[in-house]
Amino acid sequence: MVTPSASPFRLLSCLVVLLLLPLLSFASDPDPLQDFCVADMSAPPLLNGFPCKPASEVTSGDFFFDGFMKEGNTANTFGVNLTAGNVLSFPGLNTLGISMNRVDFARGGINPPHSHPRATETGVVMKGKLLVGFVTTGNVFHSKVLTAGQMFVIPRGLVHFQKNVGEGKALAFTAFNSHMPGAVVLPLTLFASTPAIPNDVLTQAFQVEEDVVKSIKSKFAS
Repeated sequence: MVTPSASPFRLLSCLVVLLLLPLLSFASDPDPLQDFCVADMSAPPLLNGFPCKPASEVTSGDFFFDGFMKEGNTANTFGVNLTAGNVLSFPGLNTLGISMNRVDFARGGINPPHSHPRATETGVVMKGKLLVGFVTTGNVFHSKVLTAGQMFVIPRGLVHFQKNVGEGKALAFTAFNSHMPGAVVLPLTLFASTPAIPNDVLTQAFQVEEDVVKSIKSKFAS
C-alpha cells in the first residue's frame, strides 16, 4: 500500500520516465525502412542525410564508384592525398552508414592528427609502411608500425594520425560507419580557422610566444 507522502514522489518518477522514453527511442541510428535512398544532390541535406532521388530515376551507376582507381597528388604540405568515398562523392551511400577513403602517402608523408566526430575508423595498409597512432581520452598514446595487409581501428572521436615511415610511397584504404564521418584536422582547425582563433588564446593554450603562433598560422595561410 502506498502512503500519501509517497504518492507525489511516485507520480513525479512516472512523469520523468514518460518524458525520457521518446529520447531513449532516438538513442541510436534507426534502421533504413527502404532498400536504398540514393541521395538527390540537387536538394539541400536534411537531418542525417540527403533527400532520396525518386526510385524511377535511380540507375545501376548510382551504386558504383570508381574514384579510388587513380593515385592521388601528394605534392602538398603534408605529403598526403585523401580521396573521399562518402555521400558527397558517392550518393548511393546515403543513409547506409558506411563510407571509405583512399589515402596516398608520399615518402615521409603524414595524415596529420585529426578526429572523426561521427564515426569509428578502420583501415588496411595496401602498400608501404605506416606508423598509426591514436590518443585516448585518458591521454594514453597507442601506436604501431603496420605493413601491407595489416589492419587498424580508431575508436570514434579520438585524435589519431598515420605517417609513412617506409622507404617509398604508401597506400591505405580506410572505412567508416557513417556516410559522412567528418574530420577535424587539428593543425587547420587551430591555426587556419575562419575567423581566426585569437593569438592570445593559442599562446596561452600552448605556452608559447605570439611569434610562434604567427609563424605557424603563416604556414597555413591560403
